[in-house]
Amino acid sequence: MMDIQICTELNEPPQMLPPSPGTFVDREELIQHVGDFAVSQGYVVTIKQSKRDRVVVLGCDRGGVYRNRRKAVDDSSSEQIRKRKTGTRLTNCPFEAVGKKDDGLWVLSIKDGTHNHEPIKDISEHPSARRFTEREILLIKEMTEAGLKPRQILKRLRQSNPDLLSTPKHVYNVKAKLRQGNIAVRNFKSLRPQKSAVRNNYLTVTEPSWRQRNPPRVPNLIGGRFVDSQSSASIDVLNPATQQVVCQVPLTTNEEFKAAVFAAKRAFPLWRNTPIATRQRIMFKFQELIRREIDKLAGNITAEHGKTLKDAYGDVSRGLEDVEHACGLATLQMGEFVSNVSTGIDTYSIREPLGICAGICPFDFPAMIPLWMFPIAVTCGNTFILKPSEKDPGAAVMLAELAVEAGLPNGVLNIVHGTNDIVNAICDDDDIKAISFVGPNSAGAYVFARASAKGKRIQSNVGAKNHAVVMPDASVDATLNTLVAAGFGAAGQKCTALSTVVFVGGLNRWEDKLVEHAKAIKVGAGTEPDADLGPVISKQAKEQICRLIQKGVDTGAKLILDGRNIVVPGYEHGSFIGPTILSNVTTNMECYKEEVLGPVLLCMQADSIEEAINIVSRHKYSNGASIFTTSGVAARKFQTEIEVGQVGVNVPISVPLPFSSFTSCKPSFAGDLNFDGKAGIQFYTQVKTVTQQWKDLPGSNGASLEMPSS
Repeated sequence: MMDIQICTELNEPPQMLPPSPGTFVDREELIQHVGDFAVSQGYVVTIKQSKRDRVVVLGCDRGGVYRNRRKAVDDSSSEQIRKRKTGTRLTNCPFEAVGKKDDGLWVLSIKDGTHNHEPIKDISEHPSARRFTEREILLIKEMTEAGLKPRQILKRLRQSNPDLLSTPKHVYNVKAKLRQGNIAVRNFKSLRPQKSAVRNNYLTVTEPSWRQRNPPRVPNLIGGRFVDSQSSASIDVLNPATQQVVCQVPLTTNEEFKAAVFAAKRAFPLWRNTPIATRQRIMFKFQELIRREIDKLAGNITAEHGKTLKDAYGDVSRGLEDVEHACGLATLQMGEFVSNVSTGIDTYSIREPLGICAGICPFDFPAMIPLWMFPIAVTCGNTFILKPSEKDPGAAVMLAELAVEAGLPNGVLNIVHGTNDIVNAICDDDDIKAISFVGPNSAGAYVFARASAKGKRIQSNVGAKNHAVVMPDASVDATLNTLVAAGFGAAGQKCTALSTVVFVGGLNRWEDKLVEHAKAIKVGAGTEPDADLGPVISKQAKEQICRLIQKGVDTGAKLILDGRNIVVPGYEHGSFIGPTILSNVTTNMECYKEEVLGPVLLCMQADSIEEAINIVSRHKYSNGASIFTTSGVAARKFQTEIEVGQVGVNVPISVPLPFSSFTSCKPSFAGDLNFDGKAGIQFYTQVKTVTQQWKDLPGSNGASLEMPSS
């Protein structure tokens, strides 16, 4: 800031800078980076030399008003020529941006480095604005062959394009290219300035090689481009119902991760200064596109995750509510203002974005969890790096495509795939300011510790064991229907599943009907229209669930409904587990202590509501709990004394809508600020307080060393 002020005082233009070095996935992204930076500085860059396979050299074109163009000299002719050459060298921007391909990535370095011409004041003066369209080039070719001169050609071109700013010199350059037999449009265009911070980049995305693979390999999204990872290592994503390979997930290289961070960092200054209303409009368009593609999204979730289409539609719909919430973020980001806190002094606070944020997602909600994260983050003005689950990444990539189509600028949203190495890189990178994590308990504790050690802001939602307390006066049929739906929906593979029921006064009057309701559930592939319960995510998950069931039986639990050996006709190799119910479960059993994440309902008994509350509150996971009763007194006692984040009264899954926060507590959540609601906005922003005073009174020039006070 000081340098700019000094230059202003000396009536000299501010010094312009060359683009910053970096690492890029492909040649086009490198060129775009240099071009975008040049436009922001008020000059234009052209490709001076291009060897597509290994090297691209870019140099500064004469895009501004040059100083020291010629120096008047009275010396001899030879001396005049020598000094003229010296002066001419001063007029050229002495930098070259050299991109070299190294290990599959493009590395940009800058030779020399400063500029000595004034920036362009009007973008219409930019040389890119004087170039011709493909149609105009063909017309130039035809008119040249007809014998027209450059000025005549320009006159005719301006009849259809009055805003054309080209000069006869530009026509001569085109004619020279035509004489060489080269009419490729790119040879007549410099990098065009992007006149809007928000634009539809979807049409400019090049079709990547990942679409041509069989099976397809999901791409990374880096700097607005979907690109196939250079990594040779990948993970197969299997359809849980058929065990067929749906797609492959690459293990993103460290260089590609750095490129994604660089793209997010590069996009942040412009994005944070984009008006909040503009960001909201992108979210409005985004939700419209999600509704348009909801069938494809649900179908992809069913193919990769296994949940039924009904559950998959619910997954997308709950995520869509977060996008709708982001559409109204302007009023929620408003600060506070207090006038005249001291004589002539006002104080106000504003909410500002953090910078680069990241999200690490689990497998259970392939659409909802990513939509928990990046819509709020980017609408607050941050840029974002998303790591979907390696088990079902397709929905996140589809959502990113829709976000780009909605107008999200290049680099604002990036996607990288992988496992432990990428998680570690996200935790360790100094440019990433905040991490949102949802997943298993052990991974969550690790991410929280590692990221916190680097000073990052983090919200970590981990393991869950949701309880239902059923009072003797509860409505039998309504309660049983609710318990079965909440316990076995999505094959129990969600952190909101109602996996444990505490029956106050005993289980005997409930047991037979509970088994009857559970047996009525139709098990089948998620694509089957009458299926109520699909497969679990993988063979390994099925083995773990079966192990916990058997462990419960071995330690004294009673298996009143066994779904481990179910076979679904036509899907004999699928990872299916039917509804399973264990009774006589106690608090010291492993199946109770750990999160099962399967279609398993654990039944316990308590003599009183006090004992039931004590059982629930002592569990290490405290996501949510519900009570089923017709007694307002019992419900009030329960909601007051229970120690969980979310309470339901005759509601099995008490997950709030996005305008309220998702409030887990104790080991189920680590961090200070929860997901969604006002807390979610606070997580992705930081408060800045401004105290200001304006003096324009006689005798008020003296400096005050006192702190403002009332």
